[in-house]
Parts: sequence; structure tokens; C-alpha cells
Amino acid sequence: MNQQPKNKTLAIFEGQPIRRVWDEKSEAWYFSLVDIIQVLTDTPNPTDYLKKIRKRDTELGIYIGTNCPQVEMPTITGKKRMTLAGNSEHLFRIIQSIPSKKAEPIKLWLARVGYERIEEINDPEKALNRSRGYWQKMGRPQKWIQQRMMGQEIRNKLTDYWKNNKVKEKNEYAILTNIIHQEWSELTVKEHKDYKGLKTENLRDHMSDAELVFTALAELSTRQIAETIRAKGLNENKISAKGGGAVAKNARLELEQKTGKKIVSGENFKLSRSKKDRLI
Repeated sequence: MNQQPKNKTLAIFEGQPIRRVWDEKSEAWYFSLVDIIQVLTDTPNPTDYLKKIRKRDTELGIYIGTNCPQVEMPTITGKKRMTLAGNSEHLFRIIQSIPSKKAEPIKLWLARVGYERIEEINDPEKALNRSRGYWQKMGRPQKWIQQRMMGQEIRNKLTDYWKNNKVKEKNEYAILTNIIHQEWSELTVKEHKDYKGLKTENLRDHMSDAELVFTALAELSTRQIAETIRAKGLNENKISAKGGGAVAKNARLELEQKTGKKIVSGENFKLSRSKKDRLI
């Protein structure tokens, strides 16, 4: 059985990564067509292979053009590009047109990964348990895991508020998140990741206990301010984002003054683990 990584934009089939995006409206995963083609055929150029089968099978070409949207997904270098994607139903149709011994295994795999996401929607505790197991395998202590999960719950409540108050997902969520983060830490999200030597990794998975706590304080304060002023839309929520981040910044500065220790750290879990490995 293939284990799914906790990076939600990637799934693994027989050791090969397949990019995916969750569509809230249809409540379905959309998978990269070229990644599926790569897995099915082992071709060195899945993009060309896809073009050829679309030309060879005109009915399939029309089906893909009509049903499979262009979706933004990260490339190997981390840059985002538009790529053809399809849900399980679309992929089953495409798989039928490609002779491959992996056809049936990948159909079963697609059904399973889709079911896991539905399970998590119906029972969020399953998602939390999977995340807990992932962090335990990373070697995180129980205290850190509890803080990470607490922070995620606070984050979810904030994004729920945004969703219900005319903040558009993706770009506007990222804008507001960056405002909050820069306000409390005096670094943008990208600057903080660069400081820790991270690229595509999740910044929060590499935060210290203190960084997690102040991130949670900033996002909790942001939501409570937004609820108080009844913020709607991006511009009004920018005000609460700045206010919430400022609450955490003031607390950070006061703690740093009393302890003489900086809260924002360049340490990441990769560095911590490599240090431990050298000591063994």
C-alpha cells in the first residue's frame, strides 16, 4: 500500500510523486495529467506523450479539452505553472486509452486517495491523527506536536472567518497571511523561509515552539479583531491582520527584552536532525 505524504499537494504512487490540487467546489482531487502519464508509461517525456495520444485519439483529445482544466501546480524547481489536470473520473477515461500494466493498480490508488480526503471532511479527527503520526515520524516531541496542532486549529478558524466574509481563497489568503506574519515577526513568509534555508517545505513544520506560539497569537488576535470590527473583504481584513500581528509583535518584543533571546530563529528541523545524526 502506498503511503500518502502530508504535503497535500503531492501524492505518491509506487515511489513516484503525483501533483494534485483539492477543488473545494466539487470536493474532488485534480491530478496532473502529465504526472499520471509518467507513472503509467515510464516515458522520459510525458508532455509529448500526452500530445501524441490526443492527436492519435481525437475522441480522447476532445474529451480532455472539454473536461480537463488548466490548474496551477508547482514544478520541480518550485515555480508554479499551469498544467492540465483531471479528477478521478477524467483519469479513468484517459487510463482506458493507454496500454499499461499499471492501469488497474493506479485506478485502485486513485479511488483510495480520493476516499481518504472524503474521510477527513466527514471526520476531521482522522486528518489530525494522520498529521500527528507524520510529525511523530519526523521526531518532533509531544509538546511541539500539541502546539503545532493548536496553531492549526486557530489557523482553520481564521480562514473559516475569511471564507465566510468575502475573502477570496488562494491569493487573498496569502496576502493576509503575509501581512500577519510580517507584522509580528518583521519578516515576510518568504524571508522567514529563506532565513531558515527552506524552499518548498512548510514553514510551520520547521518553526520552534516559540515561533509557533507567536504565530498562533497573531492569528487568534487577527480573527478576534476582525469579528469585533465585522471585517469583510480583503481591504477591511488587512486592517485586522495588521492589528493582530501587532498584538503578537508587542508580546514578542517584551519577551525578547526580558530574556535577551530572539524569538525568530534560523533553525529548521532539517538542520536539527542533521546535527543529531552527526552526534550518533
